[in-house]
Amino acid sequence: MNQAVILSTARTPIGKAYRGSFNDTDAPTLASYSIKASIEKAGIDPSEIEDVILGAAVQQGTQGYNIGRLASVASGLPTHVPGMSVDRQCASGLMAIAMGAKQIACNEMDVVVGGGVESISLVQNEFSNKYKSQDRFLIHNKPDIYMSMIETAEVVSKRYNITRDMQDEYALQSQKRTANAQSKGYFDNEIISVKAVKALKNLDSNQIDYEDIEISKDECNRPSTDISGLQNLKPVMGENSFITAGNASQLSDGSSASVLMSMKLAEKRNLNPIGICHGVAVAGCEPDEMGIGPVYAIPKLLKQNNLKMDDIGLWELNEAFAVQVIYCRNKLGIPNENLNVNGGSISIGHPYGMSGARLVGHALHEGRRRKVKYAVVTMCIGGGQGAAGLFEVL
Repeated sequence: MNQAVILSTARTPIGKAYRGSFNDTDAPTLASYSIKASIEKAGIDPSEIEDVILGAAVQQGTQGYNIGRLASVASGLPTHVPGMSVDRQCASGLMAIAMGAKQIACNEMDVVVGGGVESISLVQNEFSNKYKSQDRFLIHNKPDIYMSMIETAEVVSKRYNITRDMQDEYALQSQKRTANAQSKGYFDNEIISVKAVKALKNLDSNQIDYEDIEISKDECNRPSTDISGLQNLKPVMGENSFITAGNASQLSDGSSASVLMSMKLAEKRNLNPIGICHGVAVAGCEPDEMGIGPVYAIPKLLKQNNLKMDDIGLWELNEAFAVQVIYCRNKLGIPNENLNVNGGSISIGHPYGMSGARLVGHALHEGRRRKVKYAVVTMCIGGGQGAAGLFEVL
């Protein structure tokens, strides 16, 4: 079987949803920034690309009409380069990369772009299409399938006795680790500088003005965060609840892309890839505790690759909520010092479809810095699923 290597990875900075730098940037354009940069980093001819596979979780509005194809065209790729869209909710970006790797492993393609994008600002707002969005059979027979993510996080908190203090302490760790990583330039190899137009709304007149900006750093980190500030935040769902704006991921906008190539072709051209994709495992779980999905996906991934927990040197577990990271970490015995070492979605932001692709790129760059062999990228998925991908760091 042919192996798929990752030649390059690039991502935009992550902007705060609604009030951040990308709050008026169309999704195809947002995705194009990362696609163009990853191809340039790879040093290949764009006409060689055989598919653009792009993940997005909310595929309507600016992210509808096949965001993969739209992003391919917006990136200026030749007309013959096709595109497709992937939706596995928060694992969409990871799955896009995995699908590209499978095309290569099956000898059907040699060069693929895989990645993810999410413009929460433009798709999760008062204009969202909710018409008949819930199936009547499912509502009657499995209503939990439509639970909001924050409701499922509350279930995990109560069901597994994960206290508010534990969640706030983890959130503080995430913020501090990201602040440290930013100050030391640990994200610099993956982030590109982007020029965009930001919408500015006057709250008094409702008039919207526009500002030309350039963004080169993630916007969501709050380095001054302390434990008392986190503890003073009120739970979103009211008294006797656990989840706050401080211990949950931040709504945000961004994109990430990687160029994949067959190992045979990369060796023939004497190219220097940064990693190998060894596949992805997925698993279902009860929808009302969707946050624990990784505890089912990770054992499957390790088994199919004949590896043990101790073989993994770096873990990137998407921080949808502090509570589900804590549960998965403790249940599986993941060493805290090797988990989300530079923070995660609580402190960096979580553009749903982008995050999986971002985690792949970051795991490879951070894995190289730490000189580890294997990294696992994993996340929970809305509807009750988990996904986990294995990457060898080169």
